Amino acid sequence: MAKLEECVRTVQIDGLLWGASKLVPVGYGIKKLQIGCVVEDDKVGTDILEEEITKFEDFVQSVDVAAFNKI
Repeated sequence: MAKLEECVRTVQIDGLLWGASKLVPVGYGIKKLQIGCVVEDDKVGTDILEEEITKFEDFVQSVDVAAFNKI
């Protein structure tokens, strides 16, 4: 999971700022990586961010948006 987080944080786009992360238990000993980020709506779309993260297909099965606030 540390390698997964390292890969995700290599995504650098103007208007993207990575925040804190944690491992969240899903069940049966399986955990998922939950990581926060701040994006500028005019510069970074969530679809672009999802595409960049899913490129790490050796580590990433899916991407979910847990919370979304627009300011």
